[in-house]
Amino acid sequence: MRLDGKAAIVTGAGSGFGEAIARRFAAEGAAVMVNDIAAGPAERVASGIRAAGGRAAVTVGDVSKDADVQRLVRSALESFGRLDIVVNNAGTTHRNRPMLEVGEEEFDRVYAVNVKSLFLTAKHAVPHFRKAGGGCFVTIASTAGVRPRPGLTWYNGSKGAAIVTSRSMAAELGPDRIRVNVVNPVIGETGLLEMFMGMPDTPENRAKFVASIPLGRMSKPLDVANAALFLASDEAAFVTGACLEVDGGRCV
Repeated sequence: MRLDGKAAIVTGAGSGFGEAIARRFAAEGAAVMVNDIAAGPAERVASGIRAAGGRAAVTVGDVSKDADVQRLVRSALESFGRLDIVVNNAGTTHRNRPMLEVGEEEFDRVYAVNVKSLFLTAKHAVPHFRKAGGGCFVTIASTAGVRPRPGLTWYNGSKGAAIVTSRSMAAELGPDRIRVNVVNPVIGETGLLEMFMGMPDTPENRAKFVASIPLGRMSKPLDVANAALFLASDEAAFVTGACLEVDGGRCV
């Protein structure tokens, strides 16, 4: 059990990558606080974890809102008596289209969810980690922040910001024994797939995107969950500031 005795927050855990991370962490012994902006999906994931013999609780909230993130961290500590890991997975995007067609409200929401959330989880979790003698953040960013392409310009920028912010956190928080690492998935089979593609999710359209991935498929939630598990585990005790591409060779 690679996370036995530990407690984790996973944001955006009601579906996609976050759901897979929450389930994988729980299977490896972690108590998991399942966070999502929607109550139904969060409760479904937590119930599934408990049915499988794991420990899970739910805190519904918006990761771009200070009060919600404060409540999320407090709820994890009250529910589990400790907090060891925060996975910043919640994310959003604008539809794949020319950059000047993206509205200001869309832009603001992308940066609030993808970047401001890192500020807020740090604000509320770092003081606890310092008192506890250490902790771990895992940021789920994107290959879009490493190898940007047209159509997702503002999303690409937000993920680039998330990567640089996380690496800077790693440098600053290292003396506190707080590790910060990044997972960069390639386009994957999640609820945001059509937004990223900017076109209907058909076999023909998928093939256009898969053609750019040397290993010949999109990422799957379990691929990302396995990478996050390694970075959150004691196996990665001397790993911080790392960016792990889970992309089938897309960024080579």
